[in-house]
This record gives sequence, C-alpha cells and structure tokens, in this order.
Amino acid sequence: MTSVEVRAPFVARAVPYLPLGLIAALGATLAYVVRLPCRTGGWNDQVSTYTNFCYTDIYPLYFDRELATQNPYFAQGVPFDKQVEYPVVLGEVMQVISWLARAVTPEAAQAVRFYDLTVILLGISLVAGVLLMAAVAGPTRRWDALWYAISPAVVLAAYINWDLVAGALSMGMLLAWARRKQVLAGVLLGLAIATKFYPLMFLGALFLLTWRTGRWRPFLVTLASTAGTWLVVNVPFMLFAWEGWRRFYVFSQERGVDWGSPWLFFQNKGWPILGEGDVSKLGMASLAILCLGIAVLTLAAPRRPRLAQICFLALAAFMMTNKVWSPQFVLWLVPFAVLARPNWKPLVLWQLAEVWYFVAIWLYLLSQPPLSRSDLGIGDDTYFTAVWGRIITIGIMMAFVVRDILRPEKDVVRQADLDDQAGGVFDDAPDRFTLASVVR
Repeated sequence: MTSVEVRAPFVARAVPYLPLGLIAALGATLAYVVRLPCRTGGWNDQVSTYTNFCYTDIYPLYFDRELATQNPYFAQGVPFDKQVEYPVVLGEVMQVISWLARAVTPEAAQAVRFYDLTVILLGISLVAGVLLMAAVAGPTRRWDALWYAISPAVVLAAYINWDLVAGALSMGMLLAWARRKQVLAGVLLGLAIATKFYPLMFLGALFLLTWRTGRWRPFLVTLASTAGTWLVVNVPFMLFAWEGWRRFYVFSQERGVDWGSPWLFFQNKGWPILGEGDVSKLGMASLAILCLGIAVLTLAAPRRPRLAQICFLALAAFMMTNKVWSPQFVLWLVPFAVLARPNWKPLVLWQLAEVWYFVAIWLYLLSQPPLSRSDLGIGDDTYFTAVWGRIITIGIMMAFVVRDILRPEKDVVRQADLDDQAGGVFDDAPDRFTLASVVR
C-alpha cells in the first residue's frame, strides 16, 4: 500500500498563527497610541513633537510634498527639492492614500486623515510581516516572530515612515524563496527594492550562497524576475516623469551626513580622514570591505551558512556604513536579526540601545538650531553615546552570527536537526565551491 501525505486544511494550518497576528495587531495599536499626543495637535509645534517623542514624516510630508494637490512624480511647478524623495512604489502608495484622504475629509483635517489611513496600511503591513516571518522561521521557531510583533523598538519606530511596507514585501520574498517559488520571490523582491532600496542587499546574499552550492538556475530565475518587476514599475515613470522619478536617486547621492550615522560623530569630532573625507566614497569603501569579508566568510565557512545569517550580516553592514541611520531603520533589521540568531540576551541589549537612541535623537534635536532649547535637550556627547550604543550592540550580534557560522554546532536554529528552513534550494544542498577547495 502506498502512503499518501495528506495536507491539513488551511484553517487548521492557520490556527497556530492567530495568536501571533493578534499580538502584532496589539503592537500596531500601541504604536498608534504612542503618537496620540501629536495626532491631537502636537505636530504643529516642534517642541511638543520632540518632548512627546511622537515625530513622524507622514503628517508633514502631506503638504510639504504637495500630496494634497498633485501626484508626486507628475507634479507641476513643484521645486525639485520639494518632490517626493522615495522610490516609485512608495510614492504611489502615498498618492493613493492622499486621494482617499481628500475624498473623505475637509481640507483642514486632510493631513491627519492621511496619517490615519497610512497607519492602517502600516499596521496591516506589520501584521503581515510578522505572520510571514513566523512562516519563514518554521514550526520550531515560530514564536521568534514576537520580536517583530511587539518589541519596544518596533512599537516606537513603526509609524515614523513607510518602512513596514518594504518589510512585509521582504518577508514575503524570503518565504517565497523558502517555498522554492523563485518567480514569486523575484517579483516580491523587485517590488521591495522599488519601495525602499535596502532589500537590494539580499541579492548579494543569494548570489554568495548560489556560488557555494552551484544552484544557479533558481538564482537566475529570481534575479530576472526581480529585474523585470523593478523595470515594469519604474520604466513608465522614467519615460513620462523623469524629473520626479530621479528625485530619489539624486537625493540619495547628494545627501550629506545625517542623524544616526557614525560619520556624523567623526565629522563632529574632527577626526582626520574619517571626519574630513568624502563620506559617499568612505561609506562605499567601508561597505565594500565588509561585503568582501562576508563573501570570504560565506565561501570559507566549514558548513554553508543559512540564508538569514548572510542577509542579516549584509543588511547590518549596509546600515553601519550609511550616511544616515534613521530611528525607523530598526524595522529593517529586526526580523533578519532574529532569524539569524534568535538568542534573547544580545537582542535585548540591542533593543535597549535602540530605545535609548529613539529617546536621544529627539532630545538632541531640541538642543539644535532652530529650536536651541538646551534646557530641554541633550548635548553632543550624550547623543553620541546613543549612536555608538546601536553600532556596538549590532556589532556584538554580528560577531555572534559569525561565530555561529564558523562553529555551526553553536547555531541554535540548527540544533533542532535542521539545516536552513528559509534556504529553499540551499536547504541540505552540497557544496560545489568553497575557498578550501581552491587551496587544495
């Protein structure tokens, strides 16, 4: 008699995810509550915004980027520096929500309604991201997704910007890859890159593990799907709204050192070379060095690293060398940090550092021009403790992940007799190329 594997009904498979979805919805609600002091009028006063720790980009950009009247990329008569500085998927998400806000709300209240409608989308994105992360982690580590659902840093940063949309797309990409649906993975990754630029780093992680395993066809299918999707959503704007489309890329290139970046510390303290050189070149060189190290690690490790480990290292390297490190960037890293190494001690230490940075940045801005309220804010040295707190704690987590890669028996995920649940075609794949094979 031949045994046939019968898959459980969808409802039965969905039940274990229900508590996670509810907790993620609670996290989304708490994130809304955190900003209630601003929503009821505090955004109209910078001092009130910073002292209540409830800043968001969503409310002020509604009018400042002409969303109240025009499409971001086809705006007429809007100065170049006032056009939307985001990739096209995010810009059009903003446009659709602004249409809804204008349709249902008098002009005086449209910015608040734009915020509320955006929060609904972001809350849904958080719940979706948590559920997708739980599916990626698999039944043995499903509850690790709680870190993304309700950790303090996520709650505090959730509605500063639109990053949760890219987060849900990135988790969807990872799940599709894990389920060996390479075309879908590429489509989702292309959309994620067209929403926020950071998911581009995941292509590097896929490439390195492909190099080691020799599984080129799935990678090339995903790469083609990614490129095709990105082109489909970008080319129409490139052809018919060139100035609006290129605003993001010009802004990224010309943007100087900004809050949160270690380069700001070097400039503030007048360090030679690091504080005086071209930050764009220094940042690219630093990122290249770190990526080279990740490549050597991936190809030289005694056992093939897990995909989540390499994604985490690549994304952390990108953040640490960037010209700007906004508070909401924590949303990029949390799911990948947890999937890479779900150990609560370094995660708690990092979360504390992120919470301190969230508090410190707003207090620091109080003491800076044009407000210059030193009686309410903090100075340079105190602020830079928060900057380095994030760098050091993420560096500690990176070191532990590297240790787990070099000593796979220390990897808590693999201690459950698993290889790489998120690896897709990499899961249990034999090595086809390693640096050790070249040396022999």
